[in-house]
Amino acid sequence: MKVIIIEDEKVAAERLEKLIREINPSIDILARLGSIKEAKRWLWQNKADLIFLDIQLSDGVSFSIFENLDINTPVIFTTAYDQYAIKAFNLNSIAYLLKPIRKKELKESLQKFEKLKSSYAIDFETLLADLEGRKPNYKKRFMLQIGERWQKVEVLQIAFFYAMEKAVFCKTFDNEHFPMDYSLDRLYDMLDPEYFFRINRKYIINIESIKKMIAWSRSRIKLELIPEPPNAETIVSVERALHFKQWIDR
Repeated sequence: MKVIIIEDEKVAAERLEKLIREINPSIDILARLGSIKEAKRWLWQNKADLIFLDIQLSDGVSFSIFENLDINTPVIFTTAYDQYAIKAFNLNSIAYLLKPIRKKELKESLQKFEKLKSSYAIDFETLLADLEGRKPNYKKRFMLQIGERWQKVEVLQIAFFYAMEKAVFCKTFDNEHFPMDYSLDRLYDMLDPEYFFRINRKYIINIESIKKMIAWSRSRIKLELIPEPPNAETIVSVERALHFKQWIDR
């Protein structure tokens, strides 16, 4: 595993590196970067498997590192914040670690990364907008086509999006089906997290579509949706269950 540390406090960076090496000496720490400018330059030319990212750097909020850079590298946040920012980080990050970082929590985060590294991409635009107090430009409507017919569909009219047989569809509260031209990953970046949540690899649901929530095996949650979904895979995955509960309980 190849990682980089983006941290402007030398002592904190050295301590994090020391803990990483103690937990897994085989991890290759490619670089320790201390500023937005330095991180942008490195990421423009190089690639890592995992990024440890401090939020506040000496030259600004670190999320701006990823503006104009197409980077989907999973991130473990390291932060001194324990209030408003963390709510946003729970959307789709691997983990966040409060300073001073504890070895046990770091080890658990690395283990989680190994399990989930193929399915996480961070929406830094959303996080940066949240910190700056501005509303991201989420999708409001789609122009959808079936055969020769086109229809305007408001996003909040859509009960859920789902993947089936290598294609993506949506189903409206009026029980209409439409094929989508976007992947679920891309759709999730376009949708307002106030209303939509990705419960597993095959479903993004509108909060208003939830009819019933049932405790399921391995701490998962089974959802009954309205209208009825095309298959029975509406179970909140293990790795998303905690975030789902936080999303519901606001």
